[in-house]
Amino acid sequence: MTGSRMEHWRSSPDWIAPKPQRLSHAEAASVPIGALTAWQGLFDRAKLQRGERLLVHGGAGAVGVFAIQLAHWHGADVTATASAHNPEFVKGLGANRVLDYKAVRFEDEVRDIDVVFDTVGGETLERSWRVLKPNGRMVTIATSSEATGDERTKAAFFIVEPNRPQLLEIARLMDGGELRPFVDAVVPFRDAAKAFAGTAVRNGRGKLVVSVWN
Repeated sequence: MTGSRMEHWRSSPDWIAPKPQRLSHAEAASVPIGALTAWQGLFDRAKLQRGERLLVHGGAGAVGVFAIQLAHWHGADVTATASAHNPEFVKGLGANRVLDYKAVRFEDEVRDIDVVFDTVGGETLERSWRVLKPNGRMVTIATSSEATGDERTKAAFFIVEPNRPQLLEIARLMDGGELRPFVDAVVPFRDAAKAFAGTAVRNGRGKLVVSVWN
């Protein structure tokens, strides 16, 4: 996220919403970016409809965990890719089917997909076009897609925006138990550099949270 965009988030009143009552502070910190990205990608950009077939790449990741839950709540049929140690976890989020991305090629397993929600980019994104229906929609948040020269990928790429009404609805779902946060690990502030560099110890499920109190 660029400096100007980060400043917009910090100063925008759309960024402010009450913490869901049932969440800890660490859990609440893990929610806004991931949940809003999933919400806006699925509903604002892809216009996901009840009964449609969705493929989520990176189902156990910080955004993927919310994309699967929100799509399931919305009534979509969800297939997700994940690592070999996460299939039961991802199914528990609401995925109808989970594919081990190292064991199978997803394009050999699924077809006629209405929406692909990509959090991985690169070769995974390129291979995903072939599983879409003729009028299917691609959404990608992979940073590698931001500077691409591919017009299809440019059109599919988006960056989340602050939105207070959506945060309030997400908080309602959290407090109602229909949506759950997943904190992969909480690291002390002194290890923040490791967290941002991706070298902090984690399980690969949900969001890494930096605590300023440790």
